[in-house]
Amino acid sequence: MADPGKTAARERQKITRARIDSLQRYWRAANYLGAAQLYLQDNPLLDEPLKPEHIKPRLLGHWGTQPGINFLYAHLNRLIQDTRGQIMLVVGPGHGSPAVLANLYLEGTLAKFDRELAFDLDGLKKLMRQFSWPYGAPSHIYPGTPGMIQEGGELGYCLSHAYGAVFDNPDLIAVCIVGDGEAETGPLATAWHSNKYLDPAGSGAVLPVLHLNGYKIGGPTLLGRMSDDELFDLFRGYGYEVSLVSGDDPAEMHPLMWQALDWAYQRIRHIQERSRAGDMPERPSWPMIILRTPKGWTGPKEVDGLKVEGSFRSHQLPVPDPAGNPDHLKILERWLKSYRPERLFDRGGGPRPGTVAACPPDELKIGRNEHANGGLLLRPLNLPRPDDYAVHVSSHGQTRAEATRELSKYLRDVFRANGEPNNFRFFCPDEITSNRMEHIFEVTQRAFVWPIEASDEHLAPDGKVMEILSEHTCEGWLEGYLLTGRHGLFACYEAFIPIIDSMLNQYAKWLKVCREVPWRAPLASLNYLLTSHLWRQDHNGYTHQVPSFIDNVVNKKSSVSRIYLPPDANCLLEVADHCLKSRDYVNLIIASKHLSPQWLNMEAAREHCNRGASAWDWAGSGASDPDVILASAGDVPTEETLAAAWLLKKELPELRFQVVNIIDLFSIMSHHDHPHGLDEEEFTALFTEDRPVIFAFHGYPRVVHELIHHRPNPGRFHVHGYIEEGYTTTPFDMLVLNNMSRFHLAIDAATHASRLSSIAGDVVDRFQERLRAHASYIRENDMDLPEVRDWEWSQTGGS
Repeated sequence: MADPGKTAARERQKITRARIDSLQRYWRAANYLGAAQLYLQDNPLLDEPLKPEHIKPRLLGHWGTQPGINFLYAHLNRLIQDTRGQIMLVVGPGHGSPAVLANLYLEGTLAKFDRELAFDLDGLKKLMRQFSWPYGAPSHIYPGTPGMIQEGGELGYCLSHAYGAVFDNPDLIAVCIVGDGEAETGPLATAWHSNKYLDPAGSGAVLPVLHLNGYKIGGPTLLGRMSDDELFDLFRGYGYEVSLVSGDDPAEMHPLMWQALDWAYQRIRHIQERSRAGDMPERPSWPMIILRTPKGWTGPKEVDGLKVEGSFRSHQLPVPDPAGNPDHLKILERWLKSYRPERLFDRGGGPRPGTVAACPPDELKIGRNEHANGGLLLRPLNLPRPDDYAVHVSSHGQTRAEATRELSKYLRDVFRANGEPNNFRFFCPDEITSNRMEHIFEVTQRAFVWPIEASDEHLAPDGKVMEILSEHTCEGWLEGYLLTGRHGLFACYEAFIPIIDSMLNQYAKWLKVCREVPWRAPLASLNYLLTSHLWRQDHNGYTHQVPSFIDNVVNKKSSVSRIYLPPDANCLLEVADHCLKSRDYVNLIIASKHLSPQWLNMEAAREHCNRGASAWDWAGSGASDPDVILASAGDVPTEETLAAAWLLKKELPELRFQVVNIIDLFSIMSHHDHPHGLDEEEFTALFTEDRPVIFAFHGYPRVVHELIHHRPNPGRFHVHGYIEEGYTTTPFDMLVLNNMSRFHLAIDAATHASRLSSIAGDVVDRFQERLRAHASYIRENDMDLPEVRDWEWSQTGGS
């Protein structure tokens, strides 16, 4: 007996003239509202002849991509009506914001968040006037745009965001519209391969819609000039099954798009149902749609005798000067009236019933998809106790451990504890083994859906470790995962993370603005772990010695950015636990993977982390009135600072000094500049008011100088760090080349201790002699001096 529910669904999905007419009316309304937002500040329904005073003083925005976005949005509404599917739209052409706003207005979502955007003349007028108006709606998609997870200010990331959104979201379909200009970017080109990591059994699906309108801002697009056969071959090679929707006649295009979306939806469900029944295809061939339409479709054909529709001239403003040029004003009026707004909206300004008949129920509208406000779905991680993974430290510096290996034991159990919510993933560009984090493989594998060979290791379709040799794709996946309410960690070689500098810029701006949008719920923080860092890249050489990511994070808003430099494994465990609990931050953690001395037991590590910076009394000379302060931030700088302290106790016992370690880099800022900054009393207790500070820093010295700018007498800080000197050499020689070795720090301390100037010279000479011995020894022996290789901390220098 036939299932009446399925029969009714099939009836709804039939292409009928009435429903096509409904889609056409909706599309016309969206196109009208999108175009009007570019130009009008008054006369929203053209109830009177268009006049210059109705035109905005400044014309900003883009038209060319809008009709395609509106066309897809209309048809997704229809698909949602017929399937009741959970569909989220990710819009790559972010400058198509007027189109998105037009659709959100028509479906009633904007009025839900702003009552002034109601279905009346005042609401229409505000919609149009606010676009690209000071403190109105920005010209690009931004966090205040409901239903959206992608900032529109930069191209290339929409597809990786879409895939990140559907990982571990089995019921979600992310429809991702990719502009053909955006498709020329490196990040987007690589993101097509994300389908090889998508598990149909446990995750949702991405439906890419490549919108080929043929042009960028000033010329043709590469993919737009490819033939249909070339495009089919390209995307078949990427692993997609392609449906082409091409044309410029709406009467023909609406049925084609209807059929393409039905085919894609059915294909997605078929792959998922088969996989969830235990019969996953060896190479799942996911559907995608290529939508080929004219640039600026339905806009002016010509302006000033030049072709506009179907050319690059429609990219931004097809009619450049309607307020100042009467001919342009007539063209604009004729264009806007071509949509027949009086038939789409009633006299009160509200859309007529037939205009919005294509919209799905409120709970299924694209603008109200709960995954696009992921903080509402966020569940805290079940985190193990860091104490259970503590490295035993009975005496400072006597135990050695690999910090990242110890952290991987903790992360292994984070996966174990969160198997049921299934809301944590680890992202890494092909470096998890190199970074000593193999313990994670005890509970999960690398995600990989395509064929797995017998000699492969740690690959599985349902793996939660995301490895692809593209920092852009890892970052995009993680951002999409976080934005839809989950948690993650991105581990990367320090030298390669600057590849995604610009992505960090965009995401940090997104977080900053999210805090200003009252309906945006807090998200899990974006957590970076940088390892294989510059001070242990002696073997790879100069190209791998790049600490500049710190600078980028430092420059972000203080409400968003956090930087942690744990000196040992126990501090790393505490910092990671803290960061995984935090919300709406960009957390940068830098830690070595190499075998290193361990300084603090877990109790001391926790106290140190809570303070952000503290005096290590056990390492100083014990004097209450120090001649100098020895400060450090970073694991290798900490070891060198303690070795310098050890040398000074031995060679210059008269020197009074205090040792300070900084784990939270922003603690050295004024608390007026950053919420983590120490207050004046705390800062003075660590650094005094006037004594020289010899500061060993992980990154570029100028970073510290900038951070302490508002501190008392900042000129007394003598910062040693990376000064762009490097080579393929020994680990200690890297420090020597950059004047940050223990000998350089000790020389600086002795030189700045004015009280001991009469006796410091001989000590400085002895340290300089050891530097000369070092230079000779490494050239002869291909290793560092035994006194450096085998050095261990002891309470009394030289004992």
